[in-house]
Amino acid sequence: MNRNLKLFLGAMLVAGSVLAGCSTSTQPSTTTPPAEGTAAPAEKSANAKPQLFRANIMSEPATADPGLAKDATAGAIVRATFDGLTRFDANAKPVNSVASDVKISDDKLVYTFTLRDSKWSNGDPVTAHDFVYAWKRALGKTFGAEYAYQLYYIKNAQLIHKGQAKPDELGAKAIDDKTLEVTLENPTPYFLELTAFYTYYPVNQKVVEANPKWANEAATHVSNGPFKMKAWEHKSKIVLEKNEHYWDKDVVKLDRIEIAMIEDDNTALSMFENGELDWAGQPLGGLPTDAIPTLRDAGKLVVHPKATMYWYKLNTTKGPLSNVKIRKALAYSVDRKTIVDNITQVGQVPTMGMLPQSMIIKKEGYFKDNDVETAKKLLEEGMKELNVTTLPPITLTYNPSDRHKKIAEALQDQWKQKLGIEVKLMVKEATVHIQDMHQLNYEIGRIGWNADFNDPMNYLEMFRDGNTGNNDTGWEDPRYQELLKRASVEIDPEKRKQLFGEAEQIFMDAMPLIPMFTDVDVWVQSDKVKGVQVDGLGFIDLKWAEMTE
Repeated sequence: MNRNLKLFLGAMLVAGSVLAGCSTSTQPSTTTPPAEGTAAPAEKSANAKPQLFRANIMSEPATADPGLAKDATAGAIVRATFDGLTRFDANAKPVNSVASDVKISDDKLVYTFTLRDSKWSNGDPVTAHDFVYAWKRALGKTFGAEYAYQLYYIKNAQLIHKGQAKPDELGAKAIDDKTLEVTLENPTPYFLELTAFYTYYPVNQKVVEANPKWANEAATHVSNGPFKMKAWEHKSKIVLEKNEHYWDKDVVKLDRIEIAMIEDDNTALSMFENGELDWAGQPLGGLPTDAIPTLRDAGKLVVHPKATMYWYKLNTTKGPLSNVKIRKALAYSVDRKTIVDNITQVGQVPTMGMLPQSMIIKKEGYFKDNDVETAKKLLEEGMKELNVTTLPPITLTYNPSDRHKKIAEALQDQWKQKLGIEVKLMVKEATVHIQDMHQLNYEIGRIGWNADFNDPMNYLEMFRDGNTGNNDTGWEDPRYQELLKRASVEIDPEKRKQLFGEAEQIFMDAMPLIPMFTDVDVWVQSDKVKGVQVDGLGFIDLKWAEMTE
């Protein structure tokens, strides 16, 4: 989700300064991988102790298939076990990975990737055909890839996904095993950032076709990344081991990664303090909010800004939330400053728009924080339009986390005290929560969005169509769609920014979600942990991680 926009967005984005890692401890939050061509580290001695890294991801990943991965939990597993044409460095810039070279045509429409010699974890060679197969598979109309729209930059991809073109018409072809040619719909300056995202990862065609459930168990999981899956004890633990077939295995220092699945933040923190985990908190899990001041004051807390928004999406298709004035009343009445000051506590920025600080267009926002008087007026008008004198209780759902629970309770109290609206809280296991939101089986739903690439298009495009991928609100607007279409081909940064601004205004006028704040990652880590890469988009990469004595 991320990256190299200097050629395109120049003055528009301020990611360089906003996304620089900061920490209240002396531990680094990112490390830059060694440059290509540098000498490999010396082999470990025969008596060296195997390097083990232990962390927690809170819940069972919905999948370990890059074509189906759709959230941070699955993404962390997929990013550790797979590799793309490019991979992000510590500054969220794409660097060559499976591709050893890329040539771009003068018109910026054709990318020719030369693949290095690399292998799958079962020893099969990784070829250009694996990438083409993976992309066509993800675009299959019945496959269910909710990130299929990330492939729309490739020529004919959207038509294929909608069943209006044949898969063989995709603008991607294997010239030979080591040469992949990709033709785009329009010049896309951040395309090399996209190729580092997991929807663009390859899959082993032979393995997938032999067993459609290949990605559900460790025994059948085949990948091409720094680590391979050794064990998957469902609802309990995932074990990864160094992949001896990985093309860059000499820089991989960890021998084994053990990832627990513990929902309770307090339990995870206790395990960390007892030496049972080497990492607790984001981007993998969470920390109990009550512990944050103590951890911060002790100099143990790492705080890392990122291009992430904390939201509450609204089901606009039924009930009182189908009325835009009711939706606005809820959004306007929220006191975000009190929430970030007293609950999240580590520098989150109240944000009255849909975009995070690194790509924000209207800095002052589209409404005022804690504007109770306007909210009351909108609520009254909305209830008249619905011809009701009282609203039925509204249900707010969230996935397990101490922070999510406390923020939901704060909203419940604010809406009751300020607007007289009864809100019922419901916690759902993460996979169920996300699936229910996709199926519009909710009223108000907590969700966060980590940028896939640092450009407003990444946020705006998910709401292009009411029934597509990650929209989850049922909302769509023809004018909004037209503005995004124009922005996708506009090469002038200022004109493009203007188009995005007009689109965001339409979106915020409709209020399909309640924006809360631009988020940060916070965690604690063992003094022995080095080299874990957390970039400005909230991605964690364990390729360069190590455990020191």
